[in-house]
Amino acid sequence: MKLRDFMTQGVHTVRANDTLQTAAGKMWEHDCGSLPVVNEQGRVIAMITDRDACMAAYTQGKPLSDIPVSTAMSHGVITCHLEDTPFAAERAMRERQIRRLPIIDDAGRLVGIVSLNDIVLEAVANTFDTGDLNVDEMATTFAAICRHNKRELATAP
Repeated sequence: MKLRDFMTQGVHTVRANDTLQTAAGKMWEHDCGSLPVVNEQGRVIAMITDRDACMAAYTQGKPLSDIPVSTAMSHGVITCHLEDTPFAAERAMRERQIRRLPIIDDAGRLVGIVSLNDIVLEAVANTFDTGDLNVDEMATTFAAICRHNKRELATAP
């Protein structure tokens, strides 16, 4: 099985020059916690999460309508290809501590998204041969993603 077989299609996106209010509105309307940030060609340049928006508003002391997505989005986005396997996606998620991966086509354009939840649900439903991706492996991946990073607490503005 390939990611194209069970990824979510019709993914909602934002642009880097949109405001966090626009991003938060799309997340609310479409019941999701993150959005790919795309450029004019539809290529993924970053991801933005509801937590990113919240922390940007907190640390910058501004309303979401005054903060561009570009100041809060992640950099160095990790993607997978349509033809990649669930195993490749799970490995990337574990190594990079991420829960969602944008899926791109041969031209690098966004065509879907896959989450750790998607992979686990597909494995449990036995719609693909889990091979080396067993329950212990999935638990290890989830633990790696959820590991807390030690960072100094910032003070409120």
